[in-house]
Amino acid sequence: MTAVFWFRRDLRLADNQGLLAAFSYAKSTGDNEVAAVYFYSPLAYQNLEGIRQHSLTESIRALNTSMQDQLNVAAAATSSELAEKLIAIANKTKTNRVFAMRLFDPEGIRQQNAVQKALSENGCTLELIGSGYAIEPGTVVKPDGTTYRVYTPFYKSWVQLLSETPMKKPAGSFSWLTIPKMKEIPKPEKPSPIKVIAGEAFALRTLQRFRKRALASYDENRNRADLSGTSHLSHALAHGEIHPRTILAGLGDSPAEEVFRKEIAWREFYADVLFHYPQTLTDYYEPKFKQLRYDTGKSAQSRFEAWCRGETGYPMVDAGMRQLVTTGWMHNRVRMIVASFLVKDLHLEWTQGAAFFEAHLSDYDPASNSHGWQWTAGCGTDASPYYRIFNPILQGLKFDPNGDYVRKYIPELSHIAGAAVHEPWEIFEGYQNGYPERIVDHNIERNESLARLEELKNLSK
Repeated sequence: MTAVFWFRRDLRLADNQGLLAAFSYAKSTGDNEVAAVYFYSPLAYQNLEGIRQHSLTESIRALNTSMQDQLNVAAAATSSELAEKLIAIANKTKTNRVFAMRLFDPEGIRQQNAVQKALSENGCTLELIGSGYAIEPGTVVKPDGTTYRVYTPFYKSWVQLLSETPMKKPAGSFSWLTIPKMKEIPKPEKPSPIKVIAGEAFALRTLQRFRKRALASYDENRNRADLSGTSHLSHALAHGEIHPRTILAGLGDSPAEEVFRKEIAWREFYADVLFHYPQTLTDYYEPKFKQLRYDTGKSAQSRFEAWCRGETGYPMVDAGMRQLVTTGWMHNRVRMIVASFLVKDLHLEWTQGAAFFEAHLSDYDPASNSHGWQWTAGCGTDASPYYRIFNPILQGLKFDPNGDYVRKYIPELSHIAGAAVHEPWEIFEGYQNGYPERIVDHNIERNESLARLEELKNLSK
């Protein structure tokens, strides 16, 4: 009997628990045949920015190539349409079982529940096996069975549960089943500012390069925006081109390796928080911060648009925003800097920035995006205190000490050498190439943010 495997955010063949289960089932029936399918929402795809369209398409194409062009791809506008197509495939292949990876974010859960119900009503079972995490959300709990709200104790429990080794690709005598008229790989409708390279093979090469290039100094250089000190694996993780087990395998106990392991755990912590508190995808983890006084109206919108364009007049902020819109990625330290500036200097809600990131990040992850923003905004779990306000000038001087990162993304400042690029207003010719002046005074806005925090505290009394 043919098994049906539904690819979701696990666009890879190796270390894929659900796919192995599908092959095991097909083998047990004596058929050794698997129909692998992937569905995408046309509307959701159309709403993606160009670089995200190209990113997703390249991931799908790479998977299809690794399967000798035998991946079945179709559009499905709704969960009900997706279920109908899976039922039709099950009927065609005469199977009563569909395999897929379990998702833990609100939309993923809603979709799999709807599909599971529809399949069940038609005599077919949806087997949800495996996840995109080393430890599935909901697994790490306190001794009393309650959930962790703080990262450090979560990590200490999480790391004790790490035991699984990476799983290999399906092996043995098997074949992929192609279904006629299911080759609808989406074509990007918008241009991408860069050529996107994606897929499982590229992810594995990226991991190997990182281990040679930057892992040994990860603890020292990961915050340097001007250096290639990070893994560059976030895109692969977001699309499931690589599993965290594969990344974690072989990590030792050196300070650098331990810091890297903790960064992987942050992703899993945020997934666990979102799983337990699904409303925090778009709402405040700490509801009291809804009452904080935020700016609205034309002036606020104008400042938001300047932030989006990378024209705030603060080089480190602007370089980060321009990196985002031109590459689909932003250095993690810079993400914190631009987020703090939006919330604490421009007095705008974190949800505006999170939505902009969602539209542009090729490594967009629901839990990491939402809770990364809430961490900086001071309203999330294990959050940075609201009164911790990043100084964009000092952050630039510390994490881009020679100004190379700024000059790379802001050509208007390329004539300024060294660290002076972080303060063009201090140089006579600083604005000669049209770089914008500061839209706000950081020192004034910092005090304003602290005053608004005091207002909030008084409201809470």
